[in-house]
Amino acid sequence: MVVAVDGYSSTGKSTVAKLVAKKLGLMYIDTGAMYRAVTYFALKSNLFNGEKVDEVRLKELLPNVTVSFMAEPSTGKNLTCLNGECVENEIRGMEVSNRVSIIAAIGFVRQFLVEQQQAMGRVGNVIMDGRDIGTVVFPDAQVKFFMTASPQVRAKRRYDELIAKGDSVTYEEVEKNVLTRDYIDTHREVSPLVQADDAIVVDNGNMSIEENVELMVNYIKERSNGN
Repeated sequence: MVVAVDGYSSTGKSTVAKLVAKKLGLMYIDTGAMYRAVTYFALKSNLFNGEKVDEVRLKELLPNVTVSFMAEPSTGKNLTCLNGECVENEIRGMEVSNRVSIIAAIGFVRQFLVEQQQAMGRVGNVIMDGRDIGTVVFPDAQVKFFMTASPQVRAKRRYDELIAKGDSVTYEEVEKNVLTRDYIDTHREVSPLVQADDAIVVDNGNMSIEENVELMVNYIKERSNGN
């Protein structure tokens, strides 16, 4: 079984998908982290000039990029690795967040990572979250969810998360980032963020994580039982 979880940034897709995976014994794949890792690679390689990236140079270097996941020994948490080095903390900051939608809009980057995601999905039962899982990566996924919430709710969640990590940010900065990412994600030419026709819409603006997980787990069980 492939479970596709798409939706807007900061809707808790990764958090919820991880918990669903744990409850149902599925393999969890965070595709957003893969785009963040490539964004971090571009930053470390000095490929950004302001908000523009040197696509020619990135295309030359991309074949040398390997994004993988490893389990943290003490917690079992999935950690994102770039060329064998753990970059989980580095890819979650605002520097990467402000540029990841730019990288994700590049056609050859999406093709490069979609091929990796499809290969991962063929291994076994997986739950995969991102922007185009149910429309492009796995259009035939047995179960599809589309997660949403108001920009203000999502910005507050992201702001609280960053502050808890010790980052120095303002709510206004985070809200602007959320709105900008929404626009880029829904207006890009290649694989824009859209709701698949057969996706279950989950507006979790007034929903706890536990309620969100329970809703999705129950629906997946129904589908897996053939109901």
